Amino acid sequence: MLRAIRTVMVFIDDPEASASWWAARFETEVQRDVDGPNLYAWLDLDGMELGFHPASPRNPHGGSTVPYWAVDDLAAERQRFLDAGCSHHRGPLDVAAGRRVCQLVDPFGMIFGLDGP
Repeated sequence: MLRAIRTVMVFIDDPEASASWWAARFETEVQRDVDGPNLYAWLDLDGMELGFHPASPRNPHGGSTVPYWAVDDLAAERQRFLDAGCSHHRGPLDVAAGRRVCQLVDPFGMIFGLDGP
């Protein structure tokens, strides 16, 4: 039986820098595992792991699922991320009554979404 999503992993060229940037957005600490030359960094976001793995030919940069975060005010959060160095990717789009989504690109090339009123 499937349960809640435990981990969202993104494949990125600089896991340390990307994890640190996201840690500042969530006001949390970066966790790290080092295996030889590879660094896997992650954030514990209330029991959900947002992981940053080195990109490789098998899992190239940008070849990951797009995580969407629920927000209370899409316009305000979108602007906050744009002010923090993100760029516009898609939307905002109306997807249901009272619900809008958008996609942004963080300074390290990861596409993510915001979902809210």
